[in-house]
Amino acid sequence: MVWVATVTALVVLALLIVFMLQNQDPVQVQYLGLSGSLPLGIGLFIAAVAGGVLVAVAGAARITQLRRTATRPSRTPTPGTSWQPHRPLFKRRHHA
Repeated sequence: MVWVATVTALVVLALLIVFMLQNQDPVQVQYLGLSGSLPLGIGLFIAAVAGGVLVAVAGAARITQLRRTATRPSRTPTPGTSWQPHRPLFKRRHHA
């Protein structure tokens, strides 16, 4: 499985290099008052990486939120009482 992932990653990287080499036309870019010129392929690559970073940050925040919720106790016992786990209101009857 590792070899398949490695070969797939190498093919994707080779296609990315071809894309960047074929899109060398300079473009004017303006962002937050800054302006400059860079090759089209590089500009698109930077935009894709920035989008991936935003998705990764949002995903990490959601995973952290879910883990915090999962590890938080659902009920805390009040002092002087014993805590018992949740019991169903109705017992299931198994028919043979």
